[in-house]
Amino acid sequence: MPRNSDRSIWTDAEMLECVTVVPEMDNTASFTFRAPSGALFDYNPGQFLTLEIPAPGGTVHRTYTISSAPSRPRSITITAKAQADSIGTRWMLDNLKPGSRIRAMGPAGLFTNAESTAKKYLFISAGSGITPMMSMTTCMWDEGKDLDIVFVNCAKRPSEVIFRQRLEHMASRTPGLKLKWVVEEPDPYRPWTGYQGMFNQLMLGLMAPDYLEREVYCCGPEPFMQAVREALAGLGFDMENYFQESFHAPVAKEEDLPALDDIIPDDDTAAEITFAMSGVTAKVAQTDTVLVAARANGLNIPSGCTFGVCGTCKVKKTEGEVHMVHNGGISEDDIAAGYILACCSNPIGKVSVEV
Repeated sequence: MPRNSDRSIWTDAEMLECVTVVPEMDNTASFTFRAPSGALFDYNPGQFLTLEIPAPGGTVHRTYTISSAPSRPRSITITAKAQADSIGTRWMLDNLKPGSRIRAMGPAGLFTNAESTAKKYLFISAGSGITPMMSMTTCMWDEGKDLDIVFVNCAKRPSEVIFRQRLEHMASRTPGLKLKWVVEEPDPYRPWTGYQGMFNQLMLGLMAPDYLEREVYCCGPEPFMQAVREALAGLGFDMENYFQESFHAPVAKEEDLPALDDIIPDDDTAAEITFAMSGVTAKVAQTDTVLVAARANGLNIPSGCTFGVCGTCKVKKTEGEVHMVHNGGISEDDIAAGYILACCSNPIGKVSVEV
């Protein structure tokens, strides 16, 4: 008979006991808990716990995604990163030690691939949004599944990729786990030969050429997830196969899921572009770019890559709104000043540009 057959399943009526605190990097640690009764933990990979934290100013409740896997049910781990204004996580880093007990509620959450029948996955995360991806990947690894995962994590520097060594060890044992790190800048005095910059469509195509065949799970700050959604939608991805969770606001019930109101250019929706300097007004579809519309009307906008990289087709927008998904060819300052890249800007309604 299995050794665990007579063990009960933990419920949040019982406090958790901290057994280990493992520093992951500055201001980040993994806290592992057990049930004092010996109960086992039953949850879906990707779910979260809500901890009741006795902070100095009064009790606060903070939600953390579980970074361990339910395939290892004797303990449960959350990985927390303290931001500059952190209260709860700061208290945990400073005070939570082996032997400490803390009240927790859950597990809960809808962000999981537990019921998925997909054969191929694309996990995309930023910063501590890596935690649910770690749980899902570890669970599939432990269950001996034939992995086909492209695992993307974006971080400030290579040294700030949480779980990097653990994941690289797993990847060294199977060809089915493909790791792709994207960093904003290298660590001092350490060369970096991987992806650098902000995640974009070009990176996506290089990392996972078969992305259209994959089920996508994304976790990170909302601006990051919006950029991922726009990159996928712009490349024709079926967004029915896209799932996300913000590490700031995981949800427990389906009715609490935020509505994704991203603008997706529609081939059947009309738009209008006025090329002010040329005196030309063109009726177009939302799916036509400003560059395509200009060429169709005999106007020349210098262009190079047509993928939003080189910046050659930068023009000034003087009126209206466009949906622009670029790949680094324009700065935030230029965007704030009203400039767009004609090659990757779709008109929404009436638009006027200085051409």
